[in-house]
Amino acid sequence: MNRINIKLQENKKLLSIYFTAGYPNLNDTISIIQELEQNGVDMIEIGLPFSDPLADGPTIQESSTQAIANGMTTSLLFEQLKDIRKSVKIPLIIMGYFNPMMQFGMEQFCKKCAEVGIDGLIIPDLPLYVYETEYKAIFEKYNLKNVFLITPQTSNERITQIDAISDSFIYMVSSAAVTGSQSGFGDEQIDYFKRIASLNLKNPQIVGFGINNKETFSQATKHQKGAIIGSAFITFIGNNPINRIKDFVQKIRI
Repeated sequence: MNRINIKLQENKKLLSIYFTAGYPNLNDTISIIQELEQNGVDMIEIGLPFSDPLADGPTIQESSTQAIANGMTTSLLFEQLKDIRKSVKIPLIIMGYFNPMMQFGMEQFCKKCAEVGIDGLIIPDLPLYVYETEYKAIFEKYNLKNVFLITPQTSNERITQIDAISDSFIYMVSSAAVTGSQSGFGDEQIDYFKRIASLNLKNPQIVGFGINNKETFSQATKHQKGAIIGSAFITFIGNNPINRIKDFVQKIRI
């Protein structure tokens, strides 16, 4: 069974952390992953830097720009990850945009993911229809889960389609804004969390965008399985040494 599905079966609220590969320094990737696992994070999303990350706010955009300037590439990321499964057991997901993956070659990209132990992909700009008709078989061949995003504006019909084709979790974007642009959740977002929970989807949901402390983590996971923290963690590692990651995680979990 895929590691993501095993993790989703655990009787707990899941904390997933996103960071950009190659940031703040080119060779920090492995150390950050190891430190996150050692301090109780449940899943990790490794951001593949891209020059035009449309869904991301300034914090993640800047980290992506810095990572590219540092020399991070798709090939280098796979090289860095080649021995990661010797030390890390939790699910690892690559989150990135379709263009760099397509340039690499989609089947070759999925093959490399399988070789290094990646469990799934989040590709915000890969349309559902294109995935289903052109790439679903490749993902299944390499036992990779494709995670789709929904937003408060996504229709119930569309959500049902996404739920039907998904086989891990649904990435539930908390608002229509870009990442890192919120501070806390209002009544409208809480109602959205409740509405999606009431649909009784077969795939659990993990909430992203706007989670940056214990309070927002608790709000996001009251009705959903887990939450993803990205921008707040990027800011933290940009200003603190890797061995302080424990402090960041503890403030969310305590």
